Amino acid sequence: MSLDVLKRKLPEVESWVECTLAAHVAQAHPVVSFGFKRLGDYYAPSLLHTAKVVSLPVLPIPPLSRMGLSGFEEFEQLDASGITYRDTYFVRREFLHDESLHFHELVHVIQWLHLGPANFILAYALGHRLSGYRNNPMEQMAYALQARFESDGPAFDAAAIVCPAADRDFHALMRQTGLG
Repeated sequence: MSLDVLKRKLPEVESWVECTLAAHVAQAHPVVSFGFKRLGDYYAPSLLHTAKVVSLPVLPIPPLSRMGLSGFEEFEQLDASGITYRDTYFVRREFLHDESLHFHELVHVIQWLHLGPANFILAYALGHRLSGYRNNPMEQMAYALQARFESDGPAFDAAAIVCPAADRDFHALMRQTGLG
C-alpha cells in the first residue's frame, strides 16, 4: 500500500466509521454511567460525560482489505477487547466492567479528538504499517498510560500527557514517511 492510496482512501474509512457509529448510537452509553471509581481522577468530567461506550459480542473492525488497503490483515484479525472510533469506543461484552480497558480506550478517544479523524486514522494506519499493532505509537502510548493506571501510583491528567504526545508521534510518523 502506498501513501497515496492511504490518503485517497481516508474518506472511505471515515465514512465507514461514521456509518458504524450511526448504526450503534442507540446502544451507546456515556462512560460516566458505568460508575467507575478511578477514571475521574485521570480524565475530565466533561470527557466522561461525552465519551460513549457500546458493548457488543464482536467488535466492528473496518474491512480495510475490501477497501483496497493492503497490509492491515493483522489489524483486521485482531482479537481485541476494545476499539475506539472518534468519541465512542466498543468493548466486547465480557470486558464491559474492566476499568483498565476503559482507561486505555479513553486514551484513544483523546487521540481522536485532539488529532481529528483524518489525522488520527492516518497516524494510526502509518504506525501500524511501520511497526505493527503493539508497537504502533498510538497503542504504545495507550498501553504505557494504562500500565501507570494499573500500578495504583499517583493520579495524573491523562489529556495533558496524551495531547502533546499525540502531536509528537503524528509529526514523527509524517517525517518518517515523507509526508510531513
